[in-house]
Amino acid sequence: MAFYSDPDKSWSPGRADSFQQPAANPPVSIVVCAWNELDNLRTLLPLLDDQVYPVFEILVMDDRSSDGTREFLEKSADRFEHVRYIRIDREHDHVTPKKYALTTGIRNAAHDIILLTDADCQPAGDFWLAGMVGRLDRPEKAIVLGFGPYKRRKKHGWINRLIRYETLFTAVQYFSMALAGLPYMGVGRNLMYRRKLFLDNKGFYSHIRVLGGDDDLFINEVATARNVAISVHPATFTYSKPKETFAEWWHQKQRHLSVGEHYKTRNKIWLGLLSLSHVLSWLVGPVVVLITSLRLINVGLLALLNQSEGLLFVAATGLFLFRVLAFWLIVGRISYRLGHTVDWMAMPVLDLTMGIYYGIMGVVTLRPRNKNRIMKWK
Repeated sequence: MAFYSDPDKSWSPGRADSFQQPAANPPVSIVVCAWNELDNLRTLLPLLDDQVYPVFEILVMDDRSSDGTREFLEKSADRFEHVRYIRIDREHDHVTPKKYALTTGIRNAAHDIILLTDADCQPAGDFWLAGMVGRLDRPEKAIVLGFGPYKRRKKHGWINRLIRYETLFTAVQYFSMALAGLPYMGVGRNLMYRRKLFLDNKGFYSHIRVLGGDDDLFINEVATARNVAISVHPATFTYSKPKETFAEWWHQKQRHLSVGEHYKTRNKIWLGLLSLSHVLSWLVGPVVVLITSLRLINVGLLALLNQSEGLLFVAATGLFLFRVLAFWLIVGRISYRLGHTVDWMAMPVLDLTMGIYYGIMGVVTLRPRNKNRIMKWK
C-alpha cells in the first residue's frame, strides 16, 4: 500500500476528465440509508446533487425516521435534480432494519452501479462520484473500496486522534490485503459495487440477522482477487463526523467487533495474529529495551555482547526499535497519501495506544456476551 501506484495520481480538481473512467460513463445510483438523520441530510444532499457526472440518481432510504426527515424529503426532493426517496414504515422480523433498507434501495435503484455512503458523511468534492466510477475500468471489476476518514476535531483532542488513527490503520489493512489479492472487507461510508453482484449472491442473506455487516460481511463473502479495485485518491474520500466521547466510540467498536466474528476463518486468524503481534510488541519491547539499557550502563556494550543472554537482549532491542521505525515510516507514508489522516509525529504514541486497545479488545472478545444487550445499527 505504501508504494502503490495510483492510476489517478495526476488528477486535479480543474481536470475532471483526467480521472481514469470507463468510456461509456455508466449511470450510477447513490444509495443513502437514513434513520433520524435530518440535520445530516440537509448538509449531504446538496453535496451529492452537485456531483459532476453525466447520469446519476440519489436514492434516500428513509428508515422509520421520526425527526422530520419525511417532511423534509417531501418538501425538498423536487428542488434537487437527482434526489428521490423511499419511505420504510416498519421493521421486519426476518431481517435487521438497515439491511432491509439497503436491500430495498438496491432493488429499486434506477441504475446497475450502486455507490453507498452514510447520511453523516460528506464527499471530499464534486468529483467523488466520477473518481469512484473511474476505478471500474475493466469488465471484471465489480467492487470499488473507498476510504472514509473522520474529520479532525481539535476540541476533542486525543479521542479524535485515536479514532482517526484506528480508521487509518483499518484502511491500511483492507487496502493492502486487496492489493495482495486477498480482499476481506470494505466500509459502507464509501463503497461501490455492481447490483448484479449483489443479486447473484442473494445480497445479505447469509448474515441477514446479524446487526451490522452490510458492508464488511458482504464484501468478505463476495470479494475476490479479480473483482476488487481500490480508490485512494483524496478527491474520492468521504469524511464523517467522529464520535465525541470515548464511551460512544467504544460502543461503536464493540458492534464492529461482534460483526468480525462472522468473517471467514482465514481472515479471523490473520487479523488475530496481526493484533497479537501488535500487543506483544508493545508489551515485551519496552521491557526488553529497559533491561538492555540498564545492562549497558552496568557492564558496557562489549561485555554485554560477549554474554549469550546479553546478545539476545541486544538483538531483541534492535528488532523492537526496527519495528517501531519501519512502522512509523511506512504507515506515515500511507497517512500522507491518504490525505494526511494522522500527524506523522503522533504515530508512535498512537501505535502504543492501539496496542493497548487491541489487548483490551482481546479480553472483551473472550468475555461471555450479554445476549439481551441491544445495539443500534449506527
